[in-house]
Amino acid sequence: MRYSLVEILLGAVVLITAISFLIVGMQSVNNQKDGYNISLIFGSTAGLKNGDDVKISGINIGKITKLELDLEDYNAKVDIVINENIKIPDDSSAKITSSSLLGGNFLNIIPGSSEKNLEPRDVIYDTTDPVSFTDMLGKVIFSGNKK
Repeated sequence: MRYSLVEILLGAVVLITAISFLIVGMQSVNNQKDGYNISLIFGSTAGLKNGDDVKISGINIGKITKLELDLEDYNAKVDIVINENIKIPDDSSAKITSSSLLGGNFLNIIPGSSEKNLEPRDVIYDTTDPVSFTDMLGKVIFSGNKK
């Protein structure tokens, strides 16, 4: 079997490109591990999953690392990792926000005005549960007939 030089070069380019994407992907995963962990307590985390973004003012500052059910009060506990250079005031609040109509949620942190910052392993209790689009649509449709 005989291969032309063009086929060999094209194969090499594809292989080098794949390896470079793998290296860049591994570096971004490793860079996200740096930071500190905090937890948030929600009544519902509808649509959130591990790896979703954590943002302040639309800028990514971290990732969701774990979602679990608190068996004592049946609330949802969300563990996140925040970039170590970002300091969040301890009176901050959080809400789950949809990035588009098609889905894709993220955790939005609204910074407070306190001089004291959250420490690693602190908990944010001031959270807002997500609003279901179908629940809102149902309320609009079925509340129109009331007089």
